[in-house]
Amino acid sequence: MPQPPRTPEAAPLEEIIGTVADAPAGNWVDRYAPFGARPYLRLSRADRPIGTWLLLIPCLWAITLAAGIDGFRAWDAWLALSCGIGAFLMRGAGCTWNDITDRDIDAAVTRTRSRPIPSGQVTVRQALVWMVVQALLAALILLSYNGLAIALGIASLGLVAIYPFAKRFTWWPQAFLGLAFNWGALLAWAAHSGTVPPAAVALYAAGIAWTLYYDTIYAHQDREDDALVGVKSTARLFGTDTRRWLAIFFALTITLFALAVILALAPSGRALPLVIALAGVWAMGWHMVWQMRQLDTDDPASCLSVFRANRDAGLVPVLFLAAAAWL
Repeated sequence: MPQPPRTPEAAPLEEIIGTVADAPAGNWVDRYAPFGARPYLRLSRADRPIGTWLLLIPCLWAITLAAGIDGFRAWDAWLALSCGIGAFLMRGAGCTWNDITDRDIDAAVTRTRSRPIPSGQVTVRQALVWMVVQALLAALILLSYNGLAIALGIASLGLVAIYPFAKRFTWWPQAFLGLAFNWGALLAWAAHSGTVPPAAVALYAAGIAWTLYYDTIYAHQDREDDALVGVKSTARLFGTDTRRWLAIFFALTITLFALAVILALAPSGRALPLVIALAGVWAMGWHMVWQMRQLDTDDPASCLSVFRANRDAGLVPVLFLAAAAWL
């Protein structure tokens, strides 16, 4: 039977002040953050920056690919920086909301029971206040953008709110994560150019396929615990057929990304920027091939390592797209 979350009074001292089990050893939060701030930074997953990168990368794709059409502007420096800060804040707010809604499930899963709420480091009320603070700070950044980008940012809140509940009613919660995590491709493109052209939509779709790929890998870590507590995931849905589905998501990611590049850059008639940008997509594809060769879905350590490797996979095309935009 799943155990209910313990209150701060009932939790052992070493759990209240201790690290979170699934955080990287020696992370900066555990080593350097002020003692009182650590539980809140852990709620925001500041001790695991991979999620911030995965939220930011679609924004960087959009900025660099959109710049390939009309060039970089001084505004883009602020746009890239603010997207980074916003990704940190909104990922933190989203993770805090996720931990509030999942507190009973997290208490029953070995990998997550040491998280701040189920271990008693933070109360639900404290977590709610922290979530609102992060969201308001992110809103200040959003207000520096144009009207279309602001509207898209507000619209994204619905996806953020729904995602934690998806695993309760669908076998495809990773699809909801993809819808939320890649929204920045639309928002950043709109903030750069004031429009959301077909290329931006294709880029968004590529990001969703990519999220289905990497988060299915991530979900294999909890496959057995999820089955015990009744949580749905693509990892459980696909089972032994996972590698075939990962290949499908991989192919969709690269195909849709290449389509976005072609839609954005082909109309200019300039071959060299188009070739360089497509080379970036090709390089990302080879990185994902390497991941597939390393992956063992029955080994949680392998799943986590390959999942984290997607930061580098996603950054590779950013370099190529930026180079193409400068030409």
